[in-house]
Amino acid sequence: MSVWGRWKNPMQQKMEDHTTYQPTVLFKRTKHHKGSIYCMAWSPVGDLIATGSNDKTVKLMRFNENQKQLEGQEIELTMHDGTVRDLCFLEDTSNKSSLLISGGAGDCKIYVTDCETSTPFQALSGHGGHVLSLYNWGSVMFVSGSMDKSVRFWDLRTRGCVNMVTPATSPGSRQGSPVAAVCVDPSGRLLVSGHEDSSCVLYDIRGNRPIQCFKPHASDVRSIRFSPSAYYLLTAGYDNKLVLTDLQGDLTMPLPSVVVAQHADKVISGRWHPVDFSFLSTSADKTATLWALPPI
Repeated sequence: MSVWGRWKNPMQQKMEDHTTYQPTVLFKRTKHHKGSIYCMAWSPVGDLIATGSNDKTVKLMRFNENQKQLEGQEIELTMHDGTVRDLCFLEDTSNKSSLLISGGAGDCKIYVTDCETSTPFQALSGHGGHVLSLYNWGSVMFVSGSMDKSVRFWDLRTRGCVNMVTPATSPGSRQGSPVAAVCVDPSGRLLVSGHEDSSCVLYDIRGNRPIQCFKPHASDVRSIRFSPSAYYLLTAGYDNKLVLTDLQGDLTMPLPSVVVAQHADKVISGRWHPVDFSFLSTSADKTATLWALPPI
């Protein structure tokens, strides 16, 4: 039996035997937005929190880690004219400041905001459909996934899109599907996109070519993240499941995968712990759950 096969059984046992507990709430805020909150992000340092809503605003807050409280006045950004669907932070290494990238519905533009001055200073055009997902790596690069079925690569040094791909999700054709989730591995070599037709597409960024399309879910894929080591891929879907896919073999061959967690309703997101082999998931069942995985 493979290492992967031996690992699946302890995982099932752990899920069946374990009893969950409620964590201590350190900070809580009600009526933060006038509408539903669709996305949130922490700055890499952990001193800034941004949230996006269908009230068309982004709220930017400074957080004091020691006191577990917000500091100063929150900033409300109103440049979007539709639901804000995703956010991510970039660190501008030239002046050591944080930049906030935000995208969504409406005019489908992606906005870049200087967090020091709370001023949006770039509006990036290109997508012909709602921007559903954003992901950054390095200090100047990020990708976006859209309802227009495309993934765009952006470089802030050139102030624009440097590449665009429309991942094919149907074998033998160029047909694609709306891109609901995107992620890039830490080396900047691999892109993976998650689609509304339940497909995932693994793409070689440097070679500018698709590697393979696979379907770890039975419904929309809404969240994708490489593990910190990039050995595994965590995907979350509207089939209520979170799936772990092994990326340590030949990426052109069928990829082993296993369901590692399940909610009572659609899974909205899955995020890895930065150090431990564990992850957090959020769901339409109104729960956020921290899952611990057994060591391999």
